[in-house]
Amino acid sequence: MFNRIRQRLSYRLTRDTVLVAMVLGLVLNLIQITLDYFTARESMDREVRALIEISQSPASQIAYNIDVRLAEELLDGLLQHPATIDARIIDSDGQTMAAASQSSPVSRYRWISDLLFGASRVFNEELQVPQLADLPLGQLVVTIDTYHYGIQFLTRATNTLIIGLLKSLALSGVLLAIFYFVLTRPMMNVINALSQVRASSPEKVRLPIPENHKGDEIGTMVGIINQHLENMEVSVAKLRSAESAMKNYSSQLEREVEDRTREISEKNEALLRGNRALVRAKEDAVRRARARANFLASMSHEIRTPLNGVLGMLGLALESEKDAGQRNRLEIALNAGESLLGLLNDILDISKVEAGKLSLESIPFSMRKLIEECATLHAQQARRKGINLVNETAPDLPEHFLGDPTRTRQILNNLLSNAIKFTDAGTVKIRTSWSGGSLRLEVIDTGIGMSREGLHRIFSPFSQADTDTTRLYGGTGLGLTLCRQLVERMHGQILVDSKEGAGTHFTVTLPLPVHQGDEPEIAEGVLRRLSDIGIAMALPQSNPHRLAIESQLRSWNIPVRSASRHPEGILLIDAANSPRESLAFANDWRGEGVILADQSGTATSTHPRHCVVALPLRRDDLFRCLCAAGGLDSGGQSTRPDRSLGTGQQPIPALNILLVEDNQVNQLVASSLLKKLGHRVDHAENGRRALEALQNKTYDLVLMDCQMPVMDGYEATRAIRQNPQWQTLPVIAVTANVMQGDREDCLASGMNDYITKPYNRDELRAVIARWAPLSPEPPTDS
Repeated sequence: MFNRIRQRLSYRLTRDTVLVAMVLGLVLNLIQITLDYFTARESMDREVRALIEISQSPASQIAYNIDVRLAEELLDGLLQHPATIDARIIDSDGQTMAAASQSSPVSRYRWISDLLFGASRVFNEELQVPQLADLPLGQLVVTIDTYHYGIQFLTRATNTLIIGLLKSLALSGVLLAIFYFVLTRPMMNVINALSQVRASSPEKVRLPIPENHKGDEIGTMVGIINQHLENMEVSVAKLRSAESAMKNYSSQLEREVEDRTREISEKNEALLRGNRALVRAKEDAVRRARARANFLASMSHEIRTPLNGVLGMLGLALESEKDAGQRNRLEIALNAGESLLGLLNDILDISKVEAGKLSLESIPFSMRKLIEECATLHAQQARRKGINLVNETAPDLPEHFLGDPTRTRQILNNLLSNAIKFTDAGTVKIRTSWSGGSLRLEVIDTGIGMSREGLHRIFSPFSQADTDTTRLYGGTGLGLTLCRQLVERMHGQILVDSKEGAGTHFTVTLPLPVHQGDEPEIAEGVLRRLSDIGIAMALPQSNPHRLAIESQLRSWNIPVRSASRHPEGILLIDAANSPRESLAFANDWRGEGVILADQSGTATSTHPRHCVVALPLRRDDLFRCLCAAGGLDSGGQSTRPDRSLGTGQQPIPALNILLVEDNQVNQLVASSLLKKLGHRVDHAENGRRALEALQNKTYDLVLMDCQMPVMDGYEATRAIRQNPQWQTLPVIAVTANVMQGDREDCLASGMNDYITKPYNRDELRAVIARWAPLSPEPPTDS
């Protein structure tokens, strides 16, 4: 029963209200008791002071007259006060004239009184008569027991607390009754009405509003509940209607699902058939690509073999022909053959990339020397068209990188060739820099440019910017396609920016790591001397090569001054700008020496203090001319020999070379080139004849063709390596195949190096220099 009452809202409201009221009343009672406490202390002090003031005048007369009997009567009268426990009169000498005392009352509540007011208090009053104010008569001393005042205070405090508690209890009863009739009973009526609702149709019930509660919160709550019940009834009706509609559509939906499932199954089967067809098409395309690559590899060998003979014989004929007309015809035939070979190489390279058979090397090479060689190679073509080819390689470019120099050279040559071909006037610039682990190559021209539509076509095979370009300038459209594929294979990026009539700007970014190898060293003494001498610059500001030359000079900390203002040091002058005036100015120069910057490639000078530096700029040539003009020894610049880079050439002796070649034309070409290099040559038609020749004679080096009848070059090389006497004999592979794996196959069979046809004098000289024994007696070039 009590638990039910405790769960009612009226009980909880009453409880909370009473608790709050009790706490508040308790706080107020404590405040009242505290104020009463301080009032009681003040009242005690006033009452005792008043008693002493009343007794002071009689006590003064008694002390003056020294009447002991009257003094005792006075003191006994003071003891009649319930709080006085001791009273005495002390004369002026400090002696007690009269005294009276009584014991303090005993009570179990005394400790509370002593805690609040103290156990006792002593009051003193000086005795004197009005006529003799200056005569000391003594003191009246009264000791008060505070228990009398303390028990009165405690009684009042207890009554205050009890009355406050009774008030709270009475308030609880009244509030409980009020809350029950005003709140609990109306709510119980609403609850009873809800409990009588049928579970099957709860939305149809409506709650009655309790009497006298239509306008208050309870009536509002009941009204809202009834409104929600009405809404719920409407929603239930709609839900039942929707349920009925769903039942009606259920069978139709099942039929549609069945139809769609059947349709999807049919489409899946068609898709599977299409996928199988795509797989077959892909496999067929891969087979076709491989077949095309193999066909191109075979055709490359078959086409290059006679073409190598044609180019070789044309080269030999040019070297021996003296008649100018005949030489012109031979040069035209040689250039046509080289163009045909370049086209064949481009087609083969693109095929290798598409077939995934292009291998990239990762060897150390000098990017600066590669760029200078490419610029020098294309300089004559640029001069014939009357345009300037400028090399702006950053002076702080690292010396060596790890990568594929052949493919990098191929990219740069293609870009330079295109830039010169499509530029009729102005400048073609090569800019090179390195930052953030990437090499940046830029080729910028002032040529015809391209339209926005042409920019989207130039990297497609056999495509150029437009048909007019093809008609006017020719070309197959394979160069840029190959550049893009090579750059992508090297994990780089190639970008182009161009406008019609405003030139073209190609940017190639290659992530090539720097090779920490031997770096070229320049003697510090030479640089200090050149820094002291300085450069008198006479190149005009309009000269496109001036910026590259100045940047290189400043990187060596060589000061550059104007020749007109500082006629001292080494004069750097343009040999092509008014040659007579330039030579006259150079001959009259009173400084250290003169450097003639030659853009035309035709400048010469017999003056001992003059030095000609060909443009585009080559760093080593510039330093050599600086040393020559300054009267210094350029031997201070020492570069360690590096066979892989070809940075130095060692003198080699006249060698006995065995040429293993089955094609008679190639035999004739190679033999002629080797003999012109000063070597002795013997022939073998296949690998078996080569082994017989090696048994009969000692050779210093073997040039081995790979594709031969009877015994090919691979088998012959393996047989050579099995003989202990020929373990160190250099065997150089010579083949017309250039597909992926050819180099690896050659090295795996025991060959030392690898060159491709057609035979080239410089390549033969370089490969022989790499593998020939060193000797102080070099061969003579005939």
